[in-house]
Amino acid sequence: MPVSVLLVDDQPLVRAGFRMILESSPHLSVVGEASDGREAVRSVRALLPDVVLMDVRMVGTDGIEATGRILSWARSQGHRIRVLGLTTFDLDEYAIGMLHAGATGFLLKDAPPAELITAVEVVAAGGASISPPVLRRLLDRFAPLLSDGPTDTEAGRSPLSTREREVLGLLARGWSNAEIAAHLVLGEATVKSHVGSILSKLGLRDRVQAVVYAYESGLVRPGEHGGAGGAPLYP
Repeated sequence: MPVSVLLVDDQPLVRAGFRMILESSPHLSVVGEASDGREAVRSVRALLPDVVLMDVRMVGTDGIEATGRILSWARSQGHRIRVLGLTTFDLDEYAIGMLHAGATGFLLKDAPPAELITAVEVVAAGGASISPPVLRRLLDRFAPLLSDGPTDTEAGRSPLSTREREVLGLLARGWSNAEIAAHLVLGEATVKSHVGSILSKLGLRDRVQAVVYAYESGLVRPGEHGGAGGAPLYP
C-alpha cells in the first residue's frame, strides 16, 4: 500500500506543488489537505494518514502546536502517525519546536523534490530526516550543553556492545546504513539489526533521539559530522 500523506500549508499553490511532487512517486498517496493547524487536527482524526507534511508557520494554530495535539491524540488512540515539518525559514527555533512537539523530521521548503520524497518515505518507515544544514547547526548550537564524554566507568555501564557503540557513533555523524556497513565490513541487514537493538536498549524513539544521545554522552563531539552530511537519517 502507498504511504498516505496529509498536506498542511496555508498557501494553496504550495500545497498543489507538494502534491504534484509526492504523487510522482508510486509509493506515496496524498489523501487530504489542510490550510491550518486546527484543520490539520480534524483531518488527521478523519483520515488517519501515515505521514503529515506540516508547515511550521501558519495563520491561527501553527504547525508546532498542531503537531503536539496530533501526536498526543494519536498516542492515546494507539495510532502510528508521523509528522515531517517544513519551513521556508532556516531558523533553529522552528526546528527545535517541531522536534520537541514530536516531529520525526524537519526540512526546508527549498529541498530538492527527490529529497522531499525520500524524507517522507524514510519517516513513514520509522526513521527520521533532518535537512543537513539544520542538523549541523543544531548540534553546534547545543555544543556547550553537551558533556565532555562518559568516564570509563560510565562507558562500562553502557548497555551497548562495542559494535553497537561503533554503529551509534557513525549513525550520529549522519552516515546511512549502507555507509556504516561498508565502513565496518558488515551487511546492511546486520547494521539495521544493530540500530534496532540500540534504540531498544536505550529506550529511544528514533534515530534523531539516537543522535542526541550520542552527543550528550560524549560518544560524538561537535564538528565531527563526516559521512553523508548529516541527513537524511535512514531507517
